[in-house]
Amino acid sequence: MRESQKHRKTFETDVVVAVNLDTDRPLEISTNLPLFTHFLTAMGKHGHTRWQIQATGDIEVDPHHLVEDVGIVMGQVLREAVGDGHGIYRYGQRYVPMDDALVLCALDISGRGQLYLSGDFPDRMVNGVNAEVWPEFFRAFAAHSGITLHLVCQAGHNAHHVYEATFKALGQALWEAVRINPEWGIPSTKGVL
Repeated sequence: MRESQKHRKTFETDVVVAVNLDTDRPLEISTNLPLFTHFLTAMGKHGHTRWQIQATGDIEVDPHHLVEDVGIVMGQVLREAVGDGHGIYRYGQRYVPMDDALVLCALDISGRGQLYLSGDFPDRMVNGVNAEVWPEFFRAFAAHSGITLHLVCQAGHNAHHVYEATFKALGQALWEAVRINPEWGIPSTKGVL
């Protein structure tokens, strides 16, 4: 089974994440930042990936600590669950519309974790949370999963819609990339990811 679990505890956060890429067990996501829980649940549901996440952080100081640390641990468990990448499709891409918002996510499970943001992502608060925290999640997730991650905001005025569409697009593109083609070996001309 392609699965992994990690626990990261710091003076700022306490994060436990598990993922199994080959199961249909229910999602179990709980953080002490309700908007983040909402976005992560959307990512898991629309990405057909059954994340189990329990996380708390000092959000009264700055939600950034929690959001980044969850991204770190999610990236680590995903990288471990994918292993050497034998048989995966490797690439995934999805456009996701949500009312006024349209977001593209394109990714490559390459071993070279980088985030590339482009387009006009809104810089407004949603439910008291600064929009500047969401790129920190995607950056940490990309770096620790070894994924080259492109996120493009093509349209959108409502910040909630834009960021929710971004999480959904990541979930769907990731699901495409980690699917198994039993006839493939390592999806690289180099023989390793």
